Formats: sequence, structure tokens, C-alpha cells
Amino acid sequence: MGKNPNQKLKILFLMKLLLEKTDQEHTVTINELIKQLDGYGVSAERKSLYNDLDQLDKFGINVETKKTKTTSYYIANRFFELPELKLLVDAVQCSKFFTYKKSNQLIKKIESLASCHQAKQLHRQVYVENRVKTVNEEIYYNVDTLHIAIAENKQVSFRYFDYNVDKKKTYRKDGQNYLVSPYALSWDDENYYLVVFSDKYNKFANYRVDRMSDIKIVDQPRVKLPENERFNIAEYSKKVFNMFGGDEENVTLKFDNTLVNAVIDRFGADVLLNKIDENSFSASLDVAVSATFFAWVTKFGSKLKILSPEVVVDNYKSFLLEILQQY
Repeated sequence: MGKNPNQKLKILFLMKLLLEKTDQEHTVTINELIKQLDGYGVSAERKSLYNDLDQLDKFGINVETKKTKTTSYYIANRFFELPELKLLVDAVQCSKFFTYKKSNQLIKKIESLASCHQAKQLHRQVYVENRVKTVNEEIYYNVDTLHIAIAENKQVSFRYFDYNVDKKKTYRKDGQNYLVSPYALSWDDENYYLVVFSDKYNKFANYRVDRMSDIKIVDQPRVKLPENERFNIAEYSKKVFNMFGGDEENVTLKFDNTLVNAVIDRFGADVLLNKIDENSFSASLDVAVSATFFAWVTKFGSKLKILSPEVVVDNYKSFLLEILQQY
């Protein structure tokens, strides 16, 4: 009878068993490994397994021993530690731009990076079903296509839609394609946005990736930025509130001292704060003035005041009056 073809894969099956079945709390003995390898149709002798375990350790698979009445073996260190995998699972389950289906698929893949015992800990913290998720199954692949276009300095075309009161897609521009020059992808307020430069309006604009369909890379280079334009996605995100654009202004705001954390969270630790008195401070910030910026100001109530410029103050008053007129 000829040899089992799996026999040549013995060391690989051994590595698979150790990675899937063991961790610091769950070990296996040589006899258990022999029995489990037999389940793959692989025969193994104790002496050969000792050599294989040593080879795996030299290869970089951190095989450790635990000695009690018998000697047992386990994987001590993995590429991802369990707390890191928990963070990845949290990020996936909290991300709106993944559908339920894709969230569960990704979490299953993350679980495969742990032992089967640790995977149970990851699964217990998964609560995907009741979270708000996108219904656009294409987004996962759209993001990848957009990254490729940016890396290759190419334009992209797509159709852009909104939902109506019947929750049906209604395409803007009567369903015609947009042709844009993509410069960055930004994850803001739990959504992915594509940041593009418009040569027509000589400024940047944003599109929700989950509202884009039929994305295609166009074989022509992106529109070049003006010579005086330097794009920095981190700086851009500070100015643009919830990725709604507007005319950029340098706005001076007065804050109650209790809002220091909120200002640093929004604008970063390098923001310059100027003391006004014992209870308040001011900051001059470059922001894209829009309804979402005014909404951000409003949520702090009387603890935040727009000091200048006057045109922004007047626009904010109009914003508040329009709201009051509904009541």
C-alpha cells in the first residue's frame, strides 16, 4: 500500500492543529497530537514530532511547553494578541458602512486568527444585529476600487443616489455618471467619504461611498491641484464638519472652560487656546461654515459663542431663527 499523500504535509497539519487548538490556557500532549494527526490520515512517531515542534519554533511559530504530570505544548505568541482582535471585532461591528452580511463574514475571519477557545470570547462580544448598518453590499469593494484609483492617480466615474420616503434609490443628475478626481478616503461620523477636487469650482467636495454605485476607474489622470493648494486629509477633516463642505472662514469662538476636551477632540491637541477670564477661553479656527458646523455650535448651548467674523454670526442667527419659526 502506498503512503498517504497527506504524510508529506505532516508539519503543516501539526502547525494547523497548534494554531487552532492551543493557547496559554489550552495545551496538547504529544499523544493528543498523534491522535489528532491520525484524523488527517497522517501517522507520526513521538521522536519525529519532537523534531517537528523544534523546527516550527525555529521557523517563528512560538511553541512553548507546560510541564505538570506530563509535558504539553501550546502557541504562546501570535501575530495578533487577543485584546487586539477584540478591538478589530469592535471596529467591524460598530462600522455602519459594513452590511450585516459583510460584518459577520469579517468577524469570522478575525476569529480564525485566534485559537478556537479564544474565538468563543470574541464571538460573545458580537452584537451586530441591532446596530445601524448600510444596505449597500457594494461598499466593501467600492472602497478598494477607490483606493486603487487614488494610488494610480486616475479619475473615477460613478452614479450617486439618495433615498426617498419610500426608501427607494433616486439617482442625482437623472442617473448620469459623475466624473471626479479622487484625492482621499475619509472615515467620518461612522461613514466613508470620498474627497475629490473639482476644477470647475476650484475646491474639494465629498461623496458618501455607500451612496455611490457603478464605480469605475477611468483611464485618465486626476485633475492636478492648483500650485498653491496643498492637500492634507487630517487638516481637511478638522475644518469640514461631518464632511459637509462650505465656504472656509477663520472663525473666532468663545468657549466655557468645560469645553476644552470637546475642542481638542475636534481640532487636535495643537489648537491654540487663549484665556479670556477664569471661566472661558477663545480659539480662532479655520472651518468650513455649513449647517453642520452651526449644529455643532448649537449642541453646546450657552457655553459656546461665535465672536467673529460678523457674517458668520449673522448667518448663525438666521440658522437659529429658521428653526424657531417651526415652533
